[in-house]
Amino acid sequence: MIGVAASSSPKVAILVAGVAGMVAGAMSMAVGEYVSVSSQRDAEQADIGLKKNELAIDPQAELQELAIIYIKRGLEEKLAMQIAKQLSAHNQLGAHMRDELGLEQASLSRPLQAAWISAVSFAAFALVPIIALLIAPENLRIPMIAVFSLVSLAVLGALGGHLGGAKLGRAALRVTFGGALAMTVTAGIGRVLGEYMNYSQ
Repeated sequence: MIGVAASSSPKVAILVAGVAGMVAGAMSMAVGEYVSVSSQRDAEQADIGLKKNELAIDPQAELQELAIIYIKRGLEEKLAMQIAKQLSAHNQLGAHMRDELGLEQASLSRPLQAAWISAVSFAAFALVPIIALLIAPENLRIPMIAVFSLVSLAVLGALGGHLGGAKLGRAALRVTFGGALAMTVTAGIGRVLGEYMNYSQ
């Protein structure tokens, strides 16, 4: 949007660019997330399928394998075998999924869920510069789009830092600097192309 605005395009052109970018970006994020999580889901299902076959072929060896896992965690051999037997009697596959494969049924990958969450998240924050455009006076379009966008980036960066246990200031600064650099380059390209188009006419 800043690139289009820097080319001295009318408000409607900037708005179209913003909405098109929002839709394209949301769809791109959704497809990318779907493909990525689907690959993860395929790997999980392959591991589960392999474990089902192993349990069907040699359940005693799999029971011993489960007990060994508990022994490595510090349990005595006898107790480890008792726990392995009890868990296997309750849910044999579930015990191996959890303690051998590190998988929980409730937390298995869900490609469609990941895709729509990614798309909605992108679209929600892509509305920020569009709102800035709609409320900005003509002479303040670029500054307001930039400020609104940079503030939202800083908030997202700080939130990401908080969730990841990093320093909020550093995380926010990193994202904000990257956004500012991208806006500067985009604005420069838009201005150059705008001047070229005006000159060629």
